[in-house]
Amino acid sequence: MSARTISMTDPLYDYLLDVSLRESDVARELREVTAKHPHAAMQISPEQGQFMGLLVRLAGARRCLEVGTFTGYSTLCVAASLPADGVVVACDVSTEFTDVARPFWRAAGVEDKIDLRIAPALETLDELLEAGASGNYDFMFIDADKTNYRHYYERGLELLRPGGLVAIDNVLWGGSVIDSDKQDEDTRAIRKLNHFLKDDQRIDLSLLPIGDGLTLARKRC
Repeated sequence: MSARTISMTDPLYDYLLDVSLRESDVARELREVTAKHPHAAMQISPEQGQFMGLLVRLAGARRCLEVGTFTGYSTLCVAASLPADGVVVACDVSTEFTDVARPFWRAAGVEDKIDLRIAPALETLDELLEAGASGNYDFMFIDADKTNYRHYYERGLELLRPGGLVAIDNVLWGGSVIDSDKQDEDTRAIRKLNHFLKDDQRIDLSLLPIGDGLTLARKRC
């Protein structure tokens, strides 16, 4: 037992992966390719990808949203956990990133489950709302520009069904959230969102120290 979360040393992290990670060969190859990308720091950890897949299965999700696709590892993890008729609406603004993803989605057999939208995510989310999709989605993952996190979250709550789940990445922001010297727009936006979510009575809330911090917000009825 432990009264607080233990520190994760490198050997302990390696052990965690060794005894728990069930990563497909395609997902591992995509992760390894992404590790060589100039923006590799934007990649989620493999245990986070697996955890998100588990959340999708636990929720019985069929319709998912993703804001920030990058090279598609998180998209693959979510899509692989959906039933045959499931779909992920994946939002990104860069075909440079998503072109890396496509061959791996195809190899994993999940390409038909992914509805990739290359446009500002707020435009895509607003289009879904205008099309009458409120309450039609089960799960949402937010991992994009931090200054718009609150806007993505609000659109997500509208699009999610009661009991639906929003997962928000980078909420610890490398520890910058507690560094008073860090006053850039991204850091301030994450701090503000974290404090807002704590008091938002529309959701049930948990912030987990996985990856760079992952907030789970379950929409109440």
